[in-house]
Amino acid sequence: MIPEGRALFESNRNPTIVIIGGGFAGLRMVKILEDKPYRVILIDRNNYHTFQPLLYQVATGSLTPDSIAYPFRKSIAAMDNVAFRKANVECIDTEAKKVLTDKGEIAYDFLVLATGSKTRFFGDKLLGDWAMQLKTIPHALDIRSDFIQEFEEAIYLNDEKEQSRVLNFVIVGGGPTGVEMSGALAEIKRNILKNEYREVNSDLMQIWLIESNDRLLKSFSPKSSEKARKFLRKMGVNIRLNT
Repeated sequence: MIPEGRALFESNRNPTIVIIGGGFAGLRMVKILEDKPYRVILIDRNNYHTFQPLLYQVATGSLTPDSIAYPFRKSIAAMDNVAFRKANVECIDTEAKKVLTDKGEIAYDFLVLATGSKTRFFGDKLLGDWAMQLKTIPHALDIRSDFIQEFEEAIYLNDEKEQSRVLNFVIVGGGPTGVEMSGALAEIKRNILKNEYREVNSDLMQIWLIESNDRLLKSFSPKSSEKARKFLRKMGVNIRLNT
């Protein structure tokens, strides 16, 4: 017996719109198409939407992952003309109008690509191999784990030079995420490292924020950029512009 919800969706004979990617753009598109004369299929590799502006708070332990993750199925539960498929897109056959995934083929009449952005490594392969990205919840959890491991390692090091090495953190990118991450790390240095890791000299922890432009938050007003720079400097963040 076919469940009522599935039967209702499959009986929809309107044109099919496939949306790949459940970020802000993909979800916005879904909401626009709710109750419209279309059959909508949302595809994403995860079964939840990530509120990326707060990823840095997961990375620094201020928030739990479920605070910034929201299930797609809960978002579309009341939308009779929308279905969700958790799958990895492998190829798009534009002639046959099919999306090929690791779970099978999905036919479409119209296709929307809302797959988001990738981390820029400026053509530097070593940077790509070794730097930690901050685009997903697993990335944020990896970074959080790395912070804690470095703090724990510092306790076992008697040489201050070696302690400085493991307590040296470099953030590349002075946009909103980089600025927020730097500030959150400075708070960790001031509070958690100083109070919970009392065997370590918190002054040895260094935070570097590197930005290729001539100011932080380039997409914001110069006044906002300068305010952010002064605040971070006051927090003890080392800032390198034009770098």
